[in-house]
Amino acid sequence: MIEVPSDRANDIAPLQETLGYVFSDLKLLNKALTHKSYVNERNESLKHNERFEFLGDSVLDILVSDYLVDKFSDYAEGTLSKIRAAVVNESCLADLARKLDLGKYLLLGKGEDLSGGRDKSSILADAFEAVAGALFRDGGLESASKVFLPLLEVEISKFAHSWSFRDFKSELQEYTQNKWVCTPSYKVVNELGPDHAKEFEVAVMVKNIIKGQGSGKSKKEAEQAAAKMAIDSFSDPSK
Repeated sequence: MIEVPSDRANDIAPLQETLGYVFSDLKLLNKALTHKSYVNERNESLKHNERFEFLGDSVLDILVSDYLVDKFSDYAEGTLSKIRAAVVNESCLADLARKLDLGKYLLLGKGEDLSGGRDKSSILADAFEAVAGALFRDGGLESASKVFLPLLEVEISKFAHSWSFRDFKSELQEYTQNKWVCTPSYKVVNELGPDHAKEFEVAVMVKNIIKGQGSGKSKKEAEQAAAKMAIDSFSDPSK
């Protein structure tokens, strides 16, 4: 890999300030910011960032996974997987790249640059992963965690507390199996309204004791609401 010219080093210095991390080997950061369209237009011995994208994807996966397991110990595995997939995806990573203004520092081919490549979600998400991979190579997992986890935490929190990403029935079943070696049971206790706009009320029982009750426009929705109430009750020491 060729050395980073001084003018290029000056250009990307603000990014290191934004990251709060100074690379020991600046060539790694420069490579992470080099798109294949730039390399394809030149006969220089440059390397584009796709290999670092591959590495960075794994680095972000482990950071998010470790955080989820530590902070959301009562969530089922399937729920954790959904949250991780929502965080480590193109749209989310592209938004994080925009917060870092990564597009400003990318080396792009002229055609890609003129077509708006600096704000393309696919290019930005790949660049975010590549920078994560480069930083990991330069400073290890602890350094990568210090730089990227604060950015990822905001997104994790957003998705972790969204009903659409949680499967309360699975979480409750996992909890009861681990604590009491039993599974919860559900019972429809009421049906309200006409057939075309029916609402169901469901109770969930653990060891034949009602632990939660919920309503919904379908039995499945009502069961999820009942399971959530049960999980909340187990999380509240006063109940």
